[in-house]
Amino acid sequence: MLMRPASHVVASAPDGSAVPDVSVVVPCYDEAAALAALVARVDRVCRSLTVTFEIVLVDDGSRDATWPTMVALCDAHREVVAVKLSRNHGHQLALSAGLSVCRGRRILIIDADLQDPPELLPEMMQIMDDGADVVYGKRRTRAGEGRLKKLTASWFYRLIGRLSDVPIPPDTGDFRLLSRRALDVLLAMPERHRFIRGMVAWIGFRQEPIEYDRAPRIAGRTKYNYRKMIRFALDAITSFSVRPLQVASVAGLCFAAVAALVLGYAFIAWAFFQTVSGWTSLIAVVALLGSVQLFMLGIIGEYLGRLYVQSQGRPLFVIERIEGGAASRDEAAR
Repeated sequence: MLMRPASHVVASAPDGSAVPDVSVVVPCYDEAAALAALVARVDRVCRSLTVTFEIVLVDDGSRDATWPTMVALCDAHREVVAVKLSRNHGHQLALSAGLSVCRGRRILIIDADLQDPPELLPEMMQIMDDGADVVYGKRRTRAGEGRLKKLTASWFYRLIGRLSDVPIPPDTGDFRLLSRRALDVLLAMPERHRFIRGMVAWIGFRQEPIEYDRAPRIAGRTKYNYRKMIRFALDAITSFSVRPLQVASVAGLCFAAVAALVLGYAFIAWAFFQTVSGWTSLIAVVALLGSVQLFMLGIIGEYLGRLYVQSQGRPLFVIERIEGGAASRDEAAR
């Protein structure tokens, strides 16, 4: 099934089943070891609230036993919905796929590794009852993460905060509770290079933080290596700021001024002093100007590449199969 961004979500299922009060959406990549504990904790929290709920698990082309584990959980829990993507699309698109399938009036986004505690849901629900449309988790501490990762994460949030025209809360992830109307706006946004926490900040409405201490992963290893983190940072910056292009223009003017000064110096030296031709200085100037030009072209190329990919109009993701819950009946009815 091909999926494009939707401008709305059907409020009731074709089979007449009730819309759940809460949907819990979980993107998963090689998370077989953590899924049983995740479902058990989410199930316990939701039942303590006495709300109807569904747990939407999205398999993002996993290489381990994630999909068979999801199917088994569907058989054991009628609230579990398993969504299988046709290949690995990446965390943000897998999350988008789950958000397009979920049916709840409120939507909790959480990762499968249980670093973000589902036990905060009751407090998040209370904040939303008081009028918020988005309740986002703000990390006080980050256990189980190295000093370098914490440092680079801190730099990233400060950088995106300075570059973005939309205030993006620092020290946050995708862990948050959304109202249905906030999700409807999010699903209408067609970006392919998605930075969902920034897109949610752009929506507006009333958004409130909830602070917590982030725990270590319950199982497995992080899927965000430094290469993926750099790509994610580039997506975030180019999606929410054109200031790198402005930097290119300012740098060009600065180096033009420097070049004018050097030209003036060269002319004065030629006219009034004995000059010695210098190969080293010539090569240094050429290398400097050439590297600056290539750097600026690289920045422009990032934006042009994203425009090209966006103009292709391909679906954001492809759903191969849906198992369990009312969502599978909806899928069969389409």
